[in-house]
Amino acid sequence: MSEDTSSAVPEPPDTQSFPDDVLIIAPMRNVVLFPELVMPITVGRPKTIAGAQEAVRSGRSLGLLLQKDSDASDPGPDELYRVGTMASVLRYVAGDDGHRLVCQGQSRFRVLDFIDGYPFLLARVEHIHVRDYPNDPEIEARMLTLRDKALEALGLLPQIPQELGHALRAIDHPGLLVDTIAGYLDLPIGEKQEVLELFDLRTRMERVQHLLDYRVEVLRLSQKISQRTHETMSERQREVVLREQLRAIQQELGEGDEKAEEIQELESRIDACGMPGEVATQARKELARLARMPEGAGEYAMARTYLDWLLELPWASLSEEHIDIAQAREILDHDHFGLERIKKRILEHLAVHKLNPEGKSPILCFVGPPGVGKTSLGQSIARAMGREFVRASLGGVHDEAEIRGHRRTYIGALPGNIIQALRKAGTRNPVFMLDEMDKLGAGIQGDPSSALLEVLDPEQNSTFRDNYLGVPFDLSRVMFIGTANVLDQIPGPLRDRMEVIELPGYTEQEKVEIARRYLVQRQRQAVGLDADQWRITDAALHRIISDYTREAGVRNLERLIGAVARHVAVRIAEGTLESSVTDVDDLREPLGAARFENEVAMRTSVPGVATGLAWTPVGGDILFIEASQSQGSGRLILTGQLGEVMKESAQAALSLVKANATALGVDAERLNEADIHVHVPAGAIPKDGPSAGVALYTALVSLLTESCVRADLAMTGEITLRGLVLPVGGIKEKVLAAQRAGIRTVLLPARNRRDWEDIPEKAREQLEFHWIERVEDATRLALQDNTNALPS
Repeated sequence: MSEDTSSAVPEPPDTQSFPDDVLIIAPMRNVVLFPELVMPITVGRPKTIAGAQEAVRSGRSLGLLLQKDSDASDPGPDELYRVGTMASVLRYVAGDDGHRLVCQGQSRFRVLDFIDGYPFLLARVEHIHVRDYPNDPEIEARMLTLRDKALEALGLLPQIPQELGHALRAIDHPGLLVDTIAGYLDLPIGEKQEVLELFDLRTRMERVQHLLDYRVEVLRLSQKISQRTHETMSERQREVVLREQLRAIQQELGEGDEKAEEIQELESRIDACGMPGEVATQARKELARLARMPEGAGEYAMARTYLDWLLELPWASLSEEHIDIAQAREILDHDHFGLERIKKRILEHLAVHKLNPEGKSPILCFVGPPGVGKTSLGQSIARAMGREFVRASLGGVHDEAEIRGHRRTYIGALPGNIIQALRKAGTRNPVFMLDEMDKLGAGIQGDPSSALLEVLDPEQNSTFRDNYLGVPFDLSRVMFIGTANVLDQIPGPLRDRMEVIELPGYTEQEKVEIARRYLVQRQRQAVGLDADQWRITDAALHRIISDYTREAGVRNLERLIGAVARHVAVRIAEGTLESSVTDVDDLREPLGAARFENEVAMRTSVPGVATGLAWTPVGGDILFIEASQSQGSGRLILTGQLGEVMKESAQAALSLVKANATALGVDAERLNEADIHVHVPAGAIPKDGPSAGVALYTALVSLLTESCVRADLAMTGEITLRGLVLPVGGIKEKVLAAQRAGIRTVLLPARNRRDWEDIPEKAREQLEFHWIERVEDATRLALQDNTNALPS
């Protein structure tokens, strides 16, 4: 029985001087060895390997004890049975996948107590000497009965070596016979241990006789069931022959053959569906096989289902395209507000496809937070091109067969999601959206992201082969569009096959426009109201966005608008209102108190608190860095569930402060006698990344110089030990988060000037930006009382 492997243990001490009643113990999983029997055993746990090696080295016997819980990885004395078998190691072989021993049982033993202090289990034992009953007629009679029953059991088992029967006949000692039968009998491991613990020979023979009788009865019943099954199969074969004869008689009498008509219909459909040559050949071959197969055969339904799949796929069906760039621009503007750069790229894509329909267009991938309109953009593209739109969600897919399909050898096999979606679309050139590509999984059934490589490669997907179909299908005319929330979680080779288009979050003004144009109308229709019955003011929309939502997209905004609409709908349905206009003062009753408020001023009103900017998969957010000091020994304490990169940024910030202590006016000795505690609130949320380096440094300088950080200022940037500020990503999302939080001044790395065009114009007008190259620039701009800050 194999055991879990781990790292090696130290070399054990010499045990040759131990008395005979001290045994090295090897815990066994699901293995019980009886005296005189030989059995191969595989060991892998460090303690067991060390004990076995010491037993071989010192020429001592090994004590095998069954563990009570087979799942225990390191069983202690209380988890082992007390009765086991002393065995000699005949052979020892060490391998990469475990150490193999060939052991021969010697005698039973009982553990008296365990001895601590060794790298393996060691126990003081009592050797059990089983009493013999020489010339006892009862024992001899039981022995004959046991041997006959055991031979009968061997006769009922298939593929049993003849040598085992010869060995049983040759055994003339009752104790060895009963142990041999118990060792080779297919028994639960607990019952084998029970037999091992029976020291009295008479009792042990009675117990094994009872177990053997039960096993023989089970084998007899199993043999009867097999015979009945064989007879039933013979009846079915006879039925098949009779059906064939009946069909021949019907043909002689000129009666109609429904199956022949069905085969002829299938053949006509094969000719009409426009299959490629290789596929048509496979379909006709399967049809000929179906014609020869009786309808009652088990494979008939599987073959017919396979033919139906081949016939229902759109081998030659193409949607007729009408690409009008002006109309496409109108559709995109009507369906989506903002997203000008994304719309421009989509129109370029459509224009190239119109001018070169046979060209291999790139695979687009929309990446952005939830609720920014990735899926609806795909639907708009399909409308603009006049194509069918199909969608497959890849979130949680961990089986390669869900992409490539199952092989037909499996019961219930089906094609993969790609072929199933094309069958549903009814055309060979739909707009196919692959949603949630960053949430693909991988399991023991294969890696679906690797299976998608062929699907999304224009050089390969013209001969995509689904495992169920077994024939190639041309995917080159399909327009694939992927979506994801986080780009980094898409595997590199898969990401390389796609052109990434990022969809960042919306500004507050854009959200108001989206709500006014789309969300309010959609929720009004959902609750059964019209424009005369309910309206909501722009001021109320602004308040919902600023005080009740903090998101990059608009999903939660739509939910809150729906809550307000339902509140009005209840009052109109009750008859207490005929119409309503929801303003700012009317929001508290349906939505409750404001969920978000400006806490920047409150948190940065004391030294040691700075406001950073962070990127998250659902958009940007502000991040508070709090620092305090207490009497100690110069330790740095970090809390708030920080990742390794952020911990390293905090350590770098403290080292930079210590290196510039004199310039900062900070007493270096005082730093060595104080513990610095850096905490990032919202400790239940994991945080990581290097972009908080500037904020960490500023918080430490604010703490040590007792200067408060400006309440309307936030910053981002990675720092080095030389005091340089390095560029970071997600600038647009971070700036939008600062705008939502009421920040007025933003400090950005000077090397991020290239991202200036990505920042929305409204945010550029409302915020004051400073580009910093060194940490001294940050402290000079951020600290209110900067007399002790680093000099310029």
